[in-house]
Amino acid sequence: MRLATRIALWSGAVVCLLVLGAGALLLGLVTRDLRAEQDTRLQDRAAAVLPDVRTLLNADHQGRSQVAQNQHRKLLEAALDVGIRVEDAAGQPVASGGPMPSALPAAAAAARPLTVRADGRGWRVLARPVGGADPGTLWVAVPASAADPQVSAVRGRVLLVAGLAAPIGGLLAFAVARRAAAPLSRLGRQAAALDPGAGAAGFRHRPSGIGEVDELAAALAGALARYDQQAARTAQALETARSFSAAASHELRTPLMGLQTNLDVLSAHPDLPEPDRSELLADLRDDHRRLLDLLTALRTLARGDLVEEEAFGPVDLAEPLAAAVAELRRRRPELQLDCVQDPDLRVFGWEAGLRIAFDNLLANAAVHGARPGEPARITVGLRRVGGEAVLTVDDRGPGIPPAERAAVFDRFHRRPGSPGSGLGLTLVAQQAALHRGTVTATAPPAGQGSRFELRLPLVLPHAPTLSLPARPEWFTPAR
Repeated sequence: MRLATRIALWSGAVVCLLVLGAGALLLGLVTRDLRAEQDTRLQDRAAAVLPDVRTLLNADHQGRSQVAQNQHRKLLEAALDVGIRVEDAAGQPVASGGPMPSALPAAAAAARPLTVRADGRGWRVLARPVGGADPGTLWVAVPASAADPQVSAVRGRVLLVAGLAAPIGGLLAFAVARRAAAPLSRLGRQAAALDPGAGAAGFRHRPSGIGEVDELAAALAGALARYDQQAARTAQALETARSFSAAASHELRTPLMGLQTNLDVLSAHPDLPEPDRSELLADLRDDHRRLLDLLTALRTLARGDLVEEEAFGPVDLAEPLAAAVAELRRRRPELQLDCVQDPDLRVFGWEAGLRIAFDNLLANAAVHGARPGEPARITVGLRRVGGEAVLTVDDRGPGIPPAERAAVFDRFHRRPGSPGSGLGLTLVAQQAALHRGTVTATAPPAGQGSRFELRLPLVLPHAPTLSLPARPEWFTPAR
């Protein structure tokens, strides 16, 4: 059932009930007013004939029949529209006229107008005591049904008004409801005509001025926007999975072929001399390590591509940097590693991702920052520069030519003879982009070696929380 029809039916029913309720109230008021009018007439008539009644009782007590007859005649004339009954002190009737019930209540109970049932009908009766030397009681009565024609007329008019008001009110309510529900119907047609491919961009709602409709449209637009976000994240996850598979199959082909070749040589020549056998085993170990490093790096890249905003929060950079420095010193105790950092540098970031970036910057300096014949020497600095935290990692290696400094962050870029997977600095660039920062390769102030500089925006006390930036696809060759 449509909303306008439902409103019309309910409105017709409510209008009918309201008219009937108002009619019942009006009928009760009219009945009360008519009864009050009867009571007033009874009281007025009792007050008017009371002197004649007193005279009649006095004449009857003294035996003056002509006077009694004259007073009795006056009472009959006064009883043309009400019933009158006169009783003496003993309760014996002295005179009566007009309609009167055959049974009367106690005089004390009828001191005010009272309704009694007698002779199969209702009566309004009033008793007035007559004082003086010859006391008695004056009864005045009128049929209660005298007001029935007026009450019936009012009842008929109420039913007539209710019968007319219900359909008219329903039609008016239907017209008003259809007009009021027009924006809702228009919104329903818009929702039904939405193109699933367009998403939130295909939904345009003009404010209607009706709060409920505008709130529903806003909720629908928000749901479509969230659907678009989830659809984009799902598409990104699928593309990441495809790219991961393609990159893994391409990059794993060479080490796997090397493993296969060395295994075939070992299988075909079981009596291979020990020096050659040791060389093949060393190659197998190197290929195995390279496979593990490559798979770990690819998995970490995919993890960065799919991270959600809920994983981000305020992070003190001193904690992941101290953990990365301690881990490198544990694994490479021969390195000369100096670290200087400013306290209380907080960013809005993903702590695990920041640890990935720091680990790979330090590992790159440890591998490529050594001079022939001596261990690498690395200097790490973390300081505040304006509204940014700047991390510098300096080494004393051969350095990077200026023309190649941008390419070192590309996927699978390796220097000839490098033992790495070619993804370490790509992971650093990914985390810099995720945290709205930058990473660059330059020369250190001393002029020899390389410097990698990572800049991240700080969380300032008066600044709002940063949101997750748009991220490039790190598995595609061109980012």
